[in-house]
Amino acid sequence: MNSKDCLTLGIETSCDETSAAVLSEGRRILSNVIATQIPIHQKYGGVVPEIASRNHILSIMPVIDEAIKEAGIGKSDISQIAVTFGPGLAGALLTGVSAAKALAYSLDVPLIGVNHLEGHIFANFLATPDLEPPFMALVVSGGHTSLVRVDDYEKFSLWGETRDDAAGEAFDKVARVMGLAYPGGPSIDRLAKEGDESAIDFPRALMTDGNYDFSFSGLKSAVLNYLNGMKMKNLPINKADVAASFQRAVVEVLVHKAIDGVKKSGLDTLVMAGGVAANSALNKRLLEETSRRGINFYFPGAKLCTDNAAMIACRGYYMSLAGEFADWGLNAVPNLNLIGRG
Repeated sequence: MNSKDCLTLGIETSCDETSAAVLSEGRRILSNVIATQIPIHQKYGGVVPEIASRNHILSIMPVIDEAIKEAGIGKSDISQIAVTFGPGLAGALLTGVSAAKALAYSLDVPLIGVNHLEGHIFANFLATPDLEPPFMALVVSGGHTSLVRVDDYEKFSLWGETRDDAAGEAFDKVARVMGLAYPGGPSIDRLAKEGDESAIDFPRALMTDGNYDFSFSGLKSAVLNYLNGMKMKNLPINKADVAASFQRAVVEVLVHKAIDGVKKSGLDTLVMAGGVAANSALNKRLLEETSRRGINFYFPGAKLCTDNAAMIACRGYYMSLAGEFADWGLNAVPNLNLIGRG
């Protein structure tokens, strides 16, 4: 490793993963350590914010130390520190921000506050080293669903976002009422493979061309009403059919809006980001549609789809090139917006 390489330490604690990573020159991953809390929260059927915060406190320093050790460097080699400051759970974010500020101060290195959602988009630069803007980005996670135009590393425009439940949130809620294991997305994805996606005609909201906002609350309610109606009539429920039909409804909305957005933008590249990007049905459908239309399509591998610090370090690196550093007043912003509409 060149002694002049810029080494960025990334820290991510927005929800229930404690993660630290070290990147060289913004795109080369030297380490990406993730300590998940999924087994802890499974018994509750979802993330409990206070429990998440406590476990971040226990894990943050060991995870950072492991990332530095795995990267084969010392703390004194770190050039700068990038940390998620929003959006996310307040207590969870504060743990990461506090650790990053303390470490940056002690090492006398710059501090960079990173928007978690921008980090998800930048995960694609790690998965596809030759990827460059401009492109359209479909961000699909547990708390957010957005369509974003990325014209440059520092130039974004928000084309659409969720008006209520995000896609990942809908997956978790439907899975919970069906008695499936948390996290709901992977559970529904697995069960759907055994079902008939045409068995139940669930609604698709806001499907008008040119409308890039999302709404999954009505779909979630339709699934609940279907399940309750079947129980009241003492009719058998085929959970695999419900999962497959629900998943198809979500996927069709996401694919329609993403493809329509790419066509309207005049661009030829679509990237996907966020935890729901790991959904096999969504990947398959987008691969088919983009291939048929001659659109370049990229999405990160499973480890880079979920919350991780490598994506935060990558985003932080490009922010540092633009001189976007934070001061010691950096604080958690749980409801931080992605960007303004454009």
